Amino acid sequence: MSSSVQRALHILVELSSGPLTISELGRRLDVHRTTSLRLLRTLEEERFVRRTEDGRYRIGPLMAALSHEALEGFDLRTAAYEHVRALGSATGHTVHLAALDGDSIVYLDKVESRQSIRMYSYVGARAPLHATGVGKAILAHLDPQERETLLGTPPYRGYAPNTRTDPDDLAADLARIAEQGWALDDFEHEEFIHCVAAPIKGVTGKVDAAVSVSAPEVTLDRQGLLGLVGELTSTAEAISEELGWSRT
Repeated sequence: MSSSVQRALHILVELSSGPLTISELGRRLDVHRTTSLRLLRTLEEERFVRRTEDGRYRIGPLMAALSHEALEGFDLRTAAYEHVRALGSATGHTVHLAALDGDSIVYLDKVESRQSIRMYSYVGARAPLHATGVGKAILAHLDPQERETLLGTPPYRGYAPNTRTDPDDLAADLARIAEQGWALDDFEHEEFIHCVAAPIKGVTGKVDAAVSVSAPEVTLDRQGLLGLVGELTSTAEAISEELGWSRT
């Protein structure tokens, strides 16, 4: 790929998070102002970007239209479909795909366990952010102010004896999750079911979805559950890459 095309694509990725000035783009991309200006003018002519009245640049109408068309035929569940089924097949336990929806999470997909004991969860069901593995995996990567808004006034509702209802306790747990890259639901939503969950990242690195493996304690102990973390995080990364996320 030519360097000009690559830089132009990087500009579009940066602008996807909001309007920026030429100087701000230059600093983020480590390119000279004249280079940024030349690329922006070309993108503006083709309606991929638009210059606002205050001199900043934002995503333009053509880019927005292309994004809309792409999303019409491609969504998170589509991107994750084969991956969550491969994870279910590899682990033999219940796999959930969930996304942030308002102040809770909603299950978008589910792979049933091969065990005789089944979970009652279903696609379309909602669950709390602070008491589920998928919810905490998402919360750990949100801006603190956004997190507080979603969680509301503490103490948070308890669903099981281990639910983290204290804000400081939850904050410490979320810090650990952000550092290690995965979350543990230690019987916090349901008393006899635990799970591990990992965040799914979009093209800009934003996290608003997660994937998990859940099991009743009688079919999978703590050591066995934690032994699935490697397979889980690899699946989350594969889904993220399907959505356009890249390590670099």
